[in-house]
Order: sequence, then C-alpha cells, then structure tokens
Amino acid sequence: MELGKFLTAPEYGFVIVTYRDIFQSAALEKSRFGEEYRKLSAVIKMDSGDIKKLGVVEGDTVVVKNACGKVVVRVEESGYDVPHQGVAYMPNSPWSNSLVSADTGGTGVPKYKMIKVMVSNARGEAITGMM
Repeated sequence: MELGKFLTAPEYGFVIVTYRDIFQSAALEKSRFGEEYRKLSAVIKMDSGDIKKLGVVEGDTVVVKNACGKVVVRVEESGYDVPHQGVAYMPNSPWSNSLVSADTGGTGVPKYKMIKVMVSNARGEAITGMM
C-alpha cells in the first residue's frame, strides 16, 4: 500500500493578478469551447522558484482555491526576469473568474486583482472543465 497517496499536498498562499491576453481573446473568437482557448485560459503563470517549491514542473496541473471556488489549471513559468515569488498571473477566463468574490464592496465591480488563493500540486488531476 502506498501511504503517500493518502497524504495531501502542501498548500502555499499566493496573490493572483488577472490580465487580458490577445492570443487567448483570438482563440475565444474561434471557439469558446475549443482546445486552443482552454490551453491559453486554464493556466496559472508563476515564478520559477514558486514552481519548484510546489514540486511541479511546467505543464503539470495545480489546484488553485479560495473561499469563492476551486479550479485545476496548468502551471507555466511566467518568464519575467524579476523574481515575483508569491504573486501569480491568470488570464481573465472562466477559470480565474471562479476565484473572484461576488462581494463588490458596494461598487458593483468585482475585484480581479489581488485575489488571495492557496495553491497545491494536483498530482495529475485533469484541468477543470468549463463551468
């Protein structure tokens, strides 16, 4: 019996900043339910040090969750030269929107920046399907 399969992966706190991506937007216009759109949208971009800390490699899946929701997405290295440990980026999409609070603080505008989440290794879980 593998004892390791019963242990949960360690979780680490991150702040997510969402962004718009022209390539993702073009894929959305082609097919909202297409593979290209999913590949460009169901992703979290992280600092290389954070990827190592999670025990994953680029292309693996991770669980991203908070009080608003939980998604499994693919991890990519952000490619930024300046380290940004603890800060991750996700394109605006159904996957990142699942983590955005409905509480607008009376402004009527959801907060798409500075989303606090916990991230852990998904150990080969499939990417969350469209909501």
